[in-house]
Amino acid sequence: MKPISLTTSRWQLRPVDRFNQGLYPLADGGWLEQELPAHWQQCPPLRHHTGRVVYRHRFNLPDMAHDRRYWLRANGIFYWSHIYLNGRDFDRHEGYFAPQEHEVTGILGEENTLIIEVDSPEERRKSGKRMLTGVFSHWDALDPATNPGGIWLPVELEESGAVRLQHVQLRTEHLDTQAAILAWQAQVDSLARLDVELRWTFEPANFDGDTWTISETRRLGGGAERIDGTLTLAAPQLWWTHDLGPQNLYTVTLEVSCFGQPSDERCFRFGVRTFEFRNFIPYLNGRRFLIKGNNYPPTDTRIATTTHERVRQDLELARDCHLNLLRVHAHVGHPALYDAADELGVLLWQDFPMQWTYRRTVEPHAKRQVAEMLRLLGNHPSVAVWCMHNEPIFITDTSDERILTGSKVYFSVFIWSWNRDVLDRRIARIARRLDPSRPVISNSGEYAIPFWHKGNDTHFYFGWYIIYGRLQGLDTVLRHFERNIRFVTEFGAQSFPNKESCLKFMPENMVWIDWKYLSRRHSFQPNVMQHWYDWRANRTLDALIEQTQRYQSEVNRFYIDRLRLRKYRPTGGIVPFMFTDSNPAVQWSVVDYWRVPKRSYWAMRNAFSPQYAFTLIGQPRYKLGQTVSLPVYGVNDAQRPARYRLHGAIFDPEDRRVAELTTIGEFDSDCLAEELGRLDFAAERRGRYEVRLVLDSQGKRLTNVYQVQVGRRARPVRIVQWASQALAALTAAMRAL
Repeated sequence: MKPISLTTSRWQLRPVDRFNQGLYPLADGGWLEQELPAHWQQCPPLRHHTGRVVYRHRFNLPDMAHDRRYWLRANGIFYWSHIYLNGRDFDRHEGYFAPQEHEVTGILGEENTLIIEVDSPEERRKSGKRMLTGVFSHWDALDPATNPGGIWLPVELEESGAVRLQHVQLRTEHLDTQAAILAWQAQVDSLARLDVELRWTFEPANFDGDTWTISETRRLGGGAERIDGTLTLAAPQLWWTHDLGPQNLYTVTLEVSCFGQPSDERCFRFGVRTFEFRNFIPYLNGRRFLIKGNNYPPTDTRIATTTHERVRQDLELARDCHLNLLRVHAHVGHPALYDAADELGVLLWQDFPMQWTYRRTVEPHAKRQVAEMLRLLGNHPSVAVWCMHNEPIFITDTSDERILTGSKVYFSVFIWSWNRDVLDRRIARIARRLDPSRPVISNSGEYAIPFWHKGNDTHFYFGWYIIYGRLQGLDTVLRHFERNIRFVTEFGAQSFPNKESCLKFMPENMVWIDWKYLSRRHSFQPNVMQHWYDWRANRTLDALIEQTQRYQSEVNRFYIDRLRLRKYRPTGGIVPFMFTDSNPAVQWSVVDYWRVPKRSYWAMRNAFSPQYAFTLIGQPRYKLGQTVSLPVYGVNDAQRPARYRLHGAIFDPEDRRVAELTTIGEFDSDCLAEELGRLDFAAERRGRYEVRLVLDSQGKRLTNVYQVQVGRRARPVRIVQWASQALAALTAAMRAL
């Protein structure tokens, strides 16, 4: 039987100062109405509410079967919830993404009243949070006035026979050219000790092929228990990312029968594939490839409004940008996201919803909820990596760059953090035990520090946060701390959206714009931006948009070029921050809230092209009269060879050609970056030189333009760059000893 949705009609709700143990008389007033799923702040009278809300719903069930079992399933509620059905009290539940299920056989009647008490308070202690909501409670890229409280996924009634299949997990244990070994695990609940038949069906969902079935008999002990086993699938059709192959999906059905009659079934889509990291170099189905990705925030601040069409649009934009991975940044997303990623062949790096620091009492709740996350999402072939925590360091406000704050951040990054060094490692061990088929990262943003930390994936903000210093500080890391560029999952700069989008949340006249409001509600970091260029000098909004998007494009390309040069040596993944906006904002995104690509989107699309030619400008400026030699590199990420023709030239400030290069050749399949030639010139004039590279390959033309400054002053070195240089000197000295 299909689930009966209880959220297809309007519910009653009301804010309360305290809960009353489910006792809310039907005759009392003060109730509002809302269609669910939704967040309570979408109800106009509650648009600023934070704290406690009671939901009430009355429904009829005139045709209940007396020989069936019934189950109430709430798929997602922010954040604490307590359910009462017809006066019956169920346990209080914690966690916004994990479904909760309660047997309600014998409690249901023809007329029913369902009460749900929901609590979603504000996290006031930002350096020691309690709720595992990730970015929804504390982030510099969401409107801080937003509270996610509410019933954000459907509430349903399901029925079964004597045996209930509560959930089923399937994973690819082993894969070769002949067959796939699949390990499975199921949680069942049976009324008594009995024999059951398990029937598996694998039916091609989006490709032509044969349907495969297998049956076996099991003895159940009665009550709740876990059963498991293995299956062998002959000649499987594999699931690949969109840039490597087809996205073959099976519709898998597990049916359990007892006394010769079907009792329950679970149906889901599944893709046969293996994924692994070898020193952070990714392999999909045994094939090495470069991950080119981006950070993906909640599809919308109001995540309940997410639709399959909305996330499909996002993933199509990602594919068009040559992205093969999105990092689900410090949250568990809407179910539609995972279905669309399976269909469109985009890998997901799945963060557990922990962001910055938490108090120690959170540990048991984190251990339970990480198991629930793995159970919820583990059947999706697109989910490739589990990560336990984003930046477990002292951060309360990313725009706060005072010396005292910086010292606390520095200590938690380079010395010790209980969140990183204790909590994250403990829950990572649980994840590895529960799912040995996927890489598990204890936390994101942990630097490799000689003699101290081995490190994980890393985040760098040279060229944005002032404490890091200028962009060229990254080169110090590249030269001396190679382990820190194995997999880079954050870098970038803010920019304003395109004009038509800006005008939806700010005036066109620069004089009328409330910059403090933009900073407070729309993520804008004016002081950081002002450090790198004088954005306040712009007289028009058009000029401001052009300037900020140009700088963002240059910052992103600076990182991408240097990391593509080190493809597999040792870089396995390049994941900028970030892809889209969850709300109207001035942010690090390359696609705004209304899904209008910025100039920086097209620049990133260019920089992530499978066949790519680029150069590295080694200095922010060159001295007048200096001889400059620029190497020109090429790389091919496609899994097949590619012929190319490259033309490069340099033009001086008066647009006169001072150097030129033309070469023809063939890239090997998935080759490393190689030097294709050099452009040499003498910097005889003060001002801006321009490097123009044109690569023709695979019927497409790629143009890359760089600026070379001659005779301008560089910016001062900052603390993180100084620390990198000091650590480099220390490492060299220790090696010498």
